[in-house]
Amino acid sequence: MRRNLSLLAVFAVLLMMSGNVFAQSEATAEFLMIAPGARAGGMGETGVALANDAYATYWNPAGLGKLRGKEFSGMHSNWLPQFKLGDMYYDFASYIQHFQDIGTFGANLIFLNLGEQAWTDEEGNTIGTFDSYNFAFGISYGTELSENLSVGASFKFIYMKLTDVNVGAQETDGTGSSVAVDLGLLWTPSWLKKLTMGVNLQNLGPKITFVDAAQADPIPTNLKLGFAYKALEREHNELNLTFDVNKQLVRVNRVETATDTTFTSDPFYKAIFTAWTDGGFGEVIKRMNVAGGAEYTYNDMFMLRTGYFYEDIGKRRFATFGAGIRYSLYQFDFSYIYTTGDDEHPLADTIRFSLSFILDPN
Repeated sequence: MRRNLSLLAVFAVLLMMSGNVFAQSEATAEFLMIAPGARAGGMGETGVALANDAYATYWNPAGLGKLRGKEFSGMHSNWLPQFKLGDMYYDFASYIQHFQDIGTFGANLIFLNLGEQAWTDEEGNTIGTFDSYNFAFGISYGTELSENLSVGASFKFIYMKLTDVNVGAQETDGTGSSVAVDLGLLWTPSWLKKLTMGVNLQNLGPKITFVDAAQADPIPTNLKLGFAYKALEREHNELNLTFDVNKQLVRVNRVETATDTTFTSDPFYKAIFTAWTDGGFGEVIKRMNVAGGAEYTYNDMFMLRTGYFYEDIGKRRFATFGAGIRYSLYQFDFSYIYTTGDDEHPLADTIRFSLSFILDPN
């Protein structure tokens, strides 16, 4: 599918997409914040404390410390269906494997295809086409420090290809890359074994440069906190409740002069502190998003899920529903987003499909 947009317009739209689709954000590479996995997608996009499958490489690498055996999982979703762009889609794949007395390693791949664009001149004449996409590849490791505490980390390479041709008079093309680290922790208090608390500090890394270093954009460093509570655990019935809070740790500074207004952003190692002082306590709370979810499992075979996601400043408010079925070493999941009162919301009717293979259940 071709969109008849000028090259400059496409470049600008893709750079600012995070502000309209993902959240009100001052970061780029917001595709890193798309929640993978139909399981988590059906539970309000929660999972930092319920990271007990191959998706732990994204949700919380500390969860790998509790996992044994081998597992492969993959997900596909036609992204932003309300835009009716048939060639925009999101894929995620993850593989984990445990090594005795060493720990559990994992690897994942994130790919967001933005489709084919028409390249036009200043008069609107088409002079060519180009493809746009983003991807990230990560490796993860998790281990148990004790029966109740596990830690983990992920290292990822990030690449964004908005366009591979020069933008206007700029002496550069629309590609950029960076690296980042995630740091995770998972804790189950000895006095309440049904409760697990999770922390994941995501995307600690340098800015991405598209034009020059002075205009580099920060990646979406994010603090994810949450808990999972096993409200019911019987022979054939199980109920998990989850709750997540996210705070993006990005700080952009507005600099005004008599003739111009410019913006600069703090480096990630500074922004993890300064983002908490941006606009006062009320503004900090307003910029957080919260989500809750529930998962009911019958006979370790059939799963039903629901949840709700709320973000004030980005206007992302939606309910989620999902289901899954597990047979032998295979599991299939799907989830659906219902945007209450806003059928034209870009995320409305988003469906995720996941398939998992438990290659070695030990």
